[in-house]
Parts: sequence; structure tokens; C-alpha cells
Amino acid sequence: MLLKLEHIMGKIVNAVGYMTGVLLVLMILNVAYDVMMRYVFHNSSIGMQEVEWHLFAMIILFGTGYTLKHNAHVRVDFLYDTFSNKTKAVINILGTVFFLLPLSVLIAYGSFDFVMDAYTTSEISEDPGGLTHRWIIKGMIPLAFIFLIFCAVDYIIQNINIYRGIEPFPKPEEEMI
Repeated sequence: MLLKLEHIMGKIVNAVGYMTGVLLVLMILNVAYDVMMRYVFHNSSIGMQEVEWHLFAMIILFGTGYTLKHNAHVRVDFLYDTFSNKTKAVINILGTVFFLLPLSVLIAYGSFDFVMDAYTTSEISEDPGGLTHRWIIKGMIPLAFIFLIFCAVDYIIQNINIYRGIEPFPKPEEEMI
């Protein structure tokens, strides 16, 4: 049952990872357009520059969960690499339960007022020609951390399956391909 749940959750995480990749392509096209407009036509748009920042923020926010799923996140490997797969799985579970989940819940919960404040005040960019509806990008913060919580649960299930010997411990370079 845990394998099936992990498989379903993995498909959702991979779909969000794919959408994050699409956002990356859109950001690259946006930056290319902005550079061409600025240096070739001597015309620039504050709104387009802000879209770059917003896309970059969403890529980082949603990319963290995808990275966690594929075991490609940053960790201190000089000790970790010497441990057995079962010990690694226990470390991953404990680290996720005691560090990642509480911090993610705190940020997801704490950012709702931040988003609501931007929504109720109809916050817009301070720059002339900037974007309106700033609450939309701010709304990505709690949404991304809810997604990270979802990914953390999937990561815990994955490591339970590794601890039980049901699946092998993934290597980052194999996972991301």
C-alpha cells in the first residue's frame, strides 16, 4: 500500500516539477525578450522585469519539493555517505519530521496573513508600470510550502520503503534523468 501511495504522490510531484520546468522556459524567453527590447530597441518594461522575478520565485519555491523527491537536495555528505541505506533512511525520516515539516507548516501558516494583507489592500508594485495584484505572487508562498509538506510526506513514505527493504536507496544522478 505504501508503494502505491508513493507512486501516486510521485506522479503529482513530477507533474509539478514538469510545470516548474515550463516556468523556467517561460522565464528564459521573458529574459531574452527583455534583453532584446532593452539593448536593441532601447525600450524596457518594468512589468516584464517583475514577471522575471515572479517566475524565478515560483521556480525556486516549487522546485524545492521536486528536488526533495528526487534526493537531489543539499546535505552534508561527508558523514552521510558512510552510513548504511537503513541508517540513511532513518536520518531522512527524522530530519523531515523534526526539521522540514515543522518549518514548512510554520511558513505556510504564517504567510496566509501576509497574502491576505496584500489582497485586502490591493497591493501593487511601487514602480511605475509595475504589476498589479501582488497578492498572486505572494499567494505562491503558502501554496509552495503546502506542496513542500506534501513532498515531505512522500519523502517519508519513500524512506520507510527503503528502510523496509522494499526499494533501493536512490542516487541523485540516477533519479533526475
